[in-house]
Amino acid sequence: MQHLLTLFDISPDDLQLILKTAGVVKSKLIAGERPNILNNKVIALLFEKPSLRTRVSFETGMAQMGGASLFLGSDVGWGKRESPSDFTQVLGQFVDAVVCRAKQHAQVELLASFNAMPVINGLTDLCHPCQALADVLTIGEAFGSYANKHLVFVGDGNNVSHSLALICAMLDMKFTLACPSGYQMDADWLSRIRKAYPKADIQTLHDPAAAVKTADAIYTDVWTSMGQEAEMAARRQAFADFQLNKMLMDAAPSSARVLHCLPAVRGEEITDDVIDGPQSDIIRQSGNRMHAQKGLLVWMLATDWITKNVS
Repeated sequence: MQHLLTLFDISPDDLQLILKTAGVVKSKLIAGERPNILNNKVIALLFEKPSLRTRVSFETGMAQMGGASLFLGSDVGWGKRESPSDFTQVLGQFVDAVVCRAKQHAQVELLASFNAMPVINGLTDLCHPCQALADVLTIGEAFGSYANKHLVFVGDGNNVSHSLALICAMLDMKFTLACPSGYQMDADWLSRIRKAYPKADIQTLHDPAAAVKTADAIYTDVWTSMGQEAEMAARRQAFADFQLNKMLMDAAPSSARVLHCLPAVRGEEITDDVIDGPQSDIIRQSGNRMHAQKGLLVWMLATDWITKNVS
């Protein structure tokens, strides 16, 4: 059974096909076509964390493809009223796949362990594969290709940067993390990427201006993620010189595009003039969450349609 807990679960060829499928379904939508690719398919959205983009993009994407979605909040009693085995296997009797947005990565691993239905990671503390799919879809649209492009993430080694480093390795892109000392990516995660992709071009720098010097895309995220509120003051001090502002953009090529996974704390990790500026692809990037995930869902649940419609 095919799951997407991390991008390690798919091959580079799978990734290219998902992105190509996303492009096809997006083009059809722009042309006013909404084919019922997932007619009568149902996915469940099992969320422990708040969401705007992940929830709405999956729900809307399913509806546009003729399918349906069910939002499952705390009232379903996941992990509380009954055993994980009973909960998961019963859910698998009703839905074709589940998107799980969990506090801990072990939760999505537990769901997938029963092989009751395909499990898609909608965000965990370890990684955010659906976000990375949308991010590279946006970069591909901006530059026409992925190979040899340079993505610089200005922030900490968080779940988003984990997925970005991996997806860059899969697409032959260069990835740089610009972060303060002590905020690097998880060493085990990096080791796993390098083992799977020995040619991966991944580096960590502590000088943001040097990091963005050859950037094609510059990406940032909030300095304090959900669950890190107690660290807010310390993080603001540590990241004070890592704001994505006009000065940092002036150190980058004029062709560089700006990305942010949102929500943003305007005036903290990014300034208004950059997030709203002419180099920003942030709104399009957010919209691509739906298109990338549609490509993923079609790849998981309707391979026959890909065979007939994606050359």
